[in-house]
Amino acid sequence: MKQFSVQEVTTPTQARQFLLVAVALNKNDGNWIRPLDKDINDVFNETRNKAFRFGTVKRWLLLDGDGQPAGRVAAFVNKKYKNKGDEFPAGGMGFFECVNDQAAANLLFDTAKQWLQENGMAAMDGPINFGERDRWWGLVTKGYHPPLYCMNYNPPYYVQLFEHYGFRLFFNQICFGLDPQKPLAPRIHERHANIAADPDFSCRLLEKNKLAAYAADFATVYNKAWAGHGGLKELSKEQVVVMFTKMKPVMDERILYFAYHKNEPVAIFINLPDLNQYFRHLHGKFGLLQKLKFLWLQQFRPADKFNGLVFGVVPEWQGKGVDAYIIGECAKIIQGPSKPYVDYEMQWIGDFNPRMINVAENLGDTFHSRVLTTYRYIFDRDKPFVRHPIL
Repeated sequence: MKQFSVQEVTTPTQARQFLLVAVALNKNDGNWIRPLDKDINDVFNETRNKAFRFGTVKRWLLLDGDGQPAGRVAAFVNKKYKNKGDEFPAGGMGFFECVNDQAAANLLFDTAKQWLQENGMAAMDGPINFGERDRWWGLVTKGYHPPLYCMNYNPPYYVQLFEHYGFRLFFNQICFGLDPQKPLAPRIHERHANIAADPDFSCRLLEKNKLAAYAADFATVYNKAWAGHGGLKELSKEQVVVMFTKMKPVMDERILYFAYHKNEPVAIFINLPDLNQYFRHLHGKFGLLQKLKFLWLQQFRPADKFNGLVFGVVPEWQGKGVDAYIIGECAKIIQGPSKPYVDYEMQWIGDFNPRMINVAENLGDTFHSRVLTTYRYIFDRDKPFVRHPIL
């Protein structure tokens, strides 16, 4: 039997090994795209990750009998991490990588479990992020193809490692794909035409030189359509300005849509080019040379896939054709003479949110492009297991 041991990450060398073990384990998988080192390191940087205001994190390396890294895991507690219906505190584990060996995986899981118990947790959810849910959240269980930017990717055998340990499905995270060059369904054309014929409606593309104005419109729609659902909080205009400013270098104004009724914002459709089509060539680095290469790729080998970040319609206009209107306006550009994008995928929506699942399904001829799963392991094995409740 192979012998394994765990070692807490406490030195810069070990932090580097924490990154490189993922490279070693995935080097023969053509679908894996190495994340930027800075994006992983920022999670564990107290000055970069605001989650440290409410919790803490530990990392461990798995070593084989020769002392070589064979896996990794992180565990974290966060006072702000709560799911609807939870009756006990749950911690998180994530950034899991492991050789295909159940005993090795069990050792990593046990290490995370013990630390979480010592910190007062009654359950362990994973793989999740120490921070926002739009990054590093969930285990890929269907759709093993190249991941989106800051999205987890793993080989299929990880599912067995999790489930044989005792993790159970807490909720599924569904991504939706769409062929953007496929003709829109007749019903979308009809609904688009009805709204487009009304002079009170208009659709505008975000202009990078007017970020503050569009940030205010984004906040208006987002707060009406999303805030209060699934624990999402209201966003201020200032917060959106910061977000848009960070996104500005990679924004494509052709895929950032705002719909208005009598000049009041009523819908948003926010997309970005698939950044991983660029980052897969940078091998985890983003120094000066890599930034220059990134700019070159943007100019001469632009991404042909774009990703949906946010689609929202204010409640008073939901179900009245505004969603079809903004999709129809998007199609004018995407299906126009230049055809800038030939593939599309939306970020995940939890299966506990049927309202937003319905919105995604109404975008057109969509399909489940991949499924990620958030698992839960309750430490008291006699306690009943309950899936995430429907919102």
